[in-house]
Amino acid sequence: MAKTIDEINKKIASGDVCVVTAEEMADIVDDIGAEKAALEVDVVTTGTFGAMCSSGVFLNFGHAEIPIKITKMFMNGVEAYSGLAAVDSYLGAAQVSEKVGMKYGGAHVIEDLICGKEIEITAQSYGTDCYPRKELTTTVTLNDLNQAIMVNPRNAYQRYDAATNGSRKTLHTYMGKLLPDFKNVTYSGAGILSPLSNDPTYRTIGAGTKIFMGGAEGTIVGEGTQCSTASGFATLMTTANLKEMTKEYVNAATFEGYGTSLYLGLGIPIPILDAEMAEATAVRDADIEVSVKDYSVDRRDRPVIRKVSYEELKSGSIVLDGKDVTTSPISSFKKARDVANELKKRIDAGTFFLGKNTTTLPKNQTTKPMKETNKMPSARDVMSKEVVTVEKTESIIEAAKLMKRNERNHVSVVSKGKLVGIITTWDISKAVADGKAVAEGKVGTVEACMTKNVVTCAPNETADVVAKRLDEFKISAIPVIDENQNVIGMLTSEHISKLFTRGKYE
Repeated sequence: MAKTIDEINKKIASGDVCVVTAEEMADIVDDIGAEKAALEVDVVTTGTFGAMCSSGVFLNFGHAEIPIKITKMFMNGVEAYSGLAAVDSYLGAAQVSEKVGMKYGGAHVIEDLICGKEIEITAQSYGTDCYPRKELTTTVTLNDLNQAIMVNPRNAYQRYDAATNGSRKTLHTYMGKLLPDFKNVTYSGAGILSPLSNDPTYRTIGAGTKIFMGGAEGTIVGEGTQCSTASGFATLMTTANLKEMTKEYVNAATFEGYGTSLYLGLGIPIPILDAEMAEATAVRDADIEVSVKDYSVDRRDRPVIRKVSYEELKSGSIVLDGKDVTTSPISSFKKARDVANELKKRIDAGTFFLGKNTTTLPKNQTTKPMKETNKMPSARDVMSKEVVTVEKTESIIEAAKLMKRNERNHVSVVSKGKLVGIITTWDISKAVADGKAVAEGKVGTVEACMTKNVVTCAPNETADVVAKRLDEFKISAIPVIDENQNVIGMLTSEHISKLFTRGKYE
């Protein structure tokens, strides 16, 4: 027999409601089946606690004695967007300080406000007849503001791809620190407790659904930005009153080399309307699969190394290319569990009621890539396509002749067709000067003087990304290789220079 949200809310009011967490529900359905579970359980609580960069707060400061129409505002040195009404601003969690950079940002200002700290405000204006003031400096606390409303464009991803790094250098990303040569994997999300994973067809989650957000009672506005229900990567736009939030569920963070973000606790109560909903909320970590992607590849669609479940990720290691690789979360499952339990406690106590979703999330929606009308060419478009290589066992003298014949300053070194190094005219000059080209009657080999740790690029990487890599490693050429380590071209600083000076990227 099906239940309604109104009927469940009456049970909450009377104290007769049966509430369990998503972790508990999985065992209940296993024990008694979905039909009986639907009769016994009324609400399943979910929770997640992770970095949600797409978060921020609308703030109203009230009018000053001499009115000002704020056009530029800083809060503790962090810029808040002021292209709104005279004294309204939007502070984004990922905005960093102009004074100290990534160490402090919008997320830290938000946390400081919640903690009751004073925030220094500096504001500017061009001045008008009705708003004559041009500058303002003051300090405010959260209580001084008329409104502080958190409105987050994108929260609570249904699931999130895991990250690894196939390059030879450490990467600092929004997925944390990724060690070279696939030495670690990081992941985010609560798995079994994930709100959208417990209602994968979005029957009860949509605009109007009441949620737990940062310790406050909040509401889903509707679909979040980059919501892709077609691929199981739905997102939510959410809102709640910042004045009702607590530091326990709202924490600022800085990701080295990336910037600031806001860790937010978010939970959604799932009404068990029937056996179908009971079955959906019995999802386990083993049922939720994500891709492990190589973040060293500088493009939108990063290569998938393998598919993996949350059960495997949470075990502490997975196998990549036959090797055990350590996995670690950048979100907190413990805090996600705290969110689910706190939401359960409030519903049990009759202080949190369910809201009806007035509009469900759009079905089969996909996201489009950015339209680029001034698209940067790829390495394949710019590189020299005439491949010149030398075997590592070849003599230095022959390598020098090869360079002269082909008018090259850089030649890729191969072994059985695979890239193993690079040799330059400078390398050969050093070898001759050091007596390594010919020593004791023996001719030196290319392997003896080549650079073994070669910086490379993929053919579909954009020229600006490759230019940055050339500058970073202080080199003047880079072999272009395919997925099998075969050399398919060479891209030099001269190619890059011609590209930009002639404007051929237009």
